[in-house]
Amino acid sequence: MTANQTNGERTAVIIEDDLDIRQLLVEVLEQGGFETHSAGNGLDGIELVRRHDPIVTTLDVSMPGIDGFEAARRIRAFSGTYLIMLTALGEEADTLIGLQSGADDYLVKPFRPRELRARIDAMLRRRERERESADATPAAVVTAEASDDSAALGAPVTAAPAEASAPPAPEPLVSAPAVPGPAAPEDEATAPAAPAADGHDGWYEHRGLRLQPEMHLASLDGEQLELTRSEFELLRLLMDSGRRVRSKADLALSLRGESYVTSYYVSDADKRAIEVHLANLRRKLGESATQPNWIETVRGVGYRMTAED
Repeated sequence: MTANQTNGERTAVIIEDDLDIRQLLVEVLEQGGFETHSAGNGLDGIELVRRHDPIVTTLDVSMPGIDGFEAARRIRAFSGTYLIMLTALGEEADTLIGLQSGADDYLVKPFRPRELRARIDAMLRRRERERESADATPAAVVTAEASDDSAALGAPVTAAPAEASAPPAPEPLVSAPAVPGPAAPEDEATAPAAPAADGHDGWYEHRGLRLQPEMHLASLDGEQLELTRSEFELLRLLMDSGRRVRSKADLALSLRGESYVTSYYVSDADKRAIEVHLANLRRKLGESATQPNWIETVRGVGYRMTAED
């Protein structure tokens, strides 16, 4: 089965200069049913993404030649692949640069294969749910080809899969110096947002901003917006909620495909990643956080869309 036959549906590209880690990632993804293509440097990896149009790409930060940040920027110029950055850099600033470069998610080495599988599985589950929802909705504007590439996916996750009720047996860590995990955050007090009604023919509309989830289309005053999967999904969640406030924890859980359940763990890093995605989204919309036209910050609570008037 070739990449062209699957159109990227079960294709993954691995960009990693460490041979042992690269082989491990190949094994983990192929066990998950993916056809894999791997490269040991950024330039070759970019060409693989261009050639195979994968649904998911893992990208190391520290590589010879161009680093992962520059590779991410170049990939984002032509691909909507679900981009997971792998970094041995424990500094928060490095994670933020990765997200600002266009990554949807990140893993800090050392990481366990279970973490990577959980993130990819969550992305695929969301994709399947959105496809089923689109099939159940009689929207004439949705075509089969468009919906195949429509889902807005991905989000930073630091917990093991929610369905695991007991601690699993320890897995070997992927090689890198250990990085201490973030401290447990304080709860953010907000209720889950109730979904708002879709716009006409499946479009969401707000002050010249238009969004069509099934076709993965976003525009502002008639001009197309180039959004990453995570940016698109965050915008959909907020537009679907209208004036209902969504907390950072709520948004992080929604991106990873979980319902709003307060027992699920959301780290400070997850919340910080939501802030970065929203900052990128605001930059693309051309709005200020202090005088927003579309996305309003409710200090100490979360985010919501601005009022119509």
